[in-house]
Amino acid sequence: MAYPRPKPVVDGIVLHGVDFSGADSGGAAKIRVISRDLAVPRQPITSAGRIDRRGLVRAILASAEDGRDHLWRVDAPMSIPAEIAREFGVGPAWIDVARWMHSLGSPRLWRGEVRGLIRREPRRACDHAMATPMSPLNLRVFKQTWTFVCEVLLPLAEQGIRVEPCMPSASRVTVTEGCPASVLAAKGWPKRGYKGAGDPPRRVREELVRRLAQEGVAIPVPMGEEAIRDEEGDLLDAMLLVTPPFQSVVTAEAALEGWVH
Repeated sequence: MAYPRPKPVVDGIVLHGVDFSGADSGGAAKIRVISRDLAVPRQPITSAGRIDRRGLVRAILASAEDGRDHLWRVDAPMSIPAEIAREFGVGPAWIDVARWMHSLGSPRLWRGEVRGLIRREPRRACDHAMATPMSPLNLRVFKQTWTFVCEVLLPLAEQGIRVEPCMPSASRVTVTEGCPASVLAAKGWPKRGYKGAGDPPRRVREELVRRLAQEGVAIPVPMGEEAIRDEEGDLLDAMLLVTPPFQSVVTAEAALEGWVH
């Protein structure tokens, strides 16, 4: 079952693109945040530098203090497949899933609990619809899933921040899931080959920075040069998430599974 949702209102908001990290030690100050004020279309985007997960929570809460609408688009799964929640009898709401995950204590203990029951790695409806690369349970992703849900979204939701589409609230600050690979696929831009050392990946990064600028993302020259030098593609991923969110049809299960915007 699916139901239509209107295109997100982005004119006039402050849009934040976040390249997330589920690494140990709170993310090890590896998270990149790019901000774009859509009320001033040609205003250059800005960077918050490198922060950790606690710093990200503080930044999101602080954005609620200026009286403006903020949308935080984070590159990490915001929930798990409904199939997994049903197997463990967790639900029916996203907050129930988040608290269950948190109760297991760590990413590895959570993944071990799930794999003790289910060896497969099912994907969510949004993973299929928006062409995300992996299941939230994948070996390369599970730490991001658990830390984003348990260390970022859960404390934010408990303080009244809107988690779209899982936790509605009257907050002017919204956190949702974004995916650079989905952005690249939707735009028909190169979605592989931009991460890594050497000339071929560097040339792809140069092309992507150029395409972002052509789409109206005002990139300061030093930031563009840094994104081209960044062999891991972290800064470029954050920059891709300050393009306007997608208009899409969201399934009913998204209230538990989350959705990619």
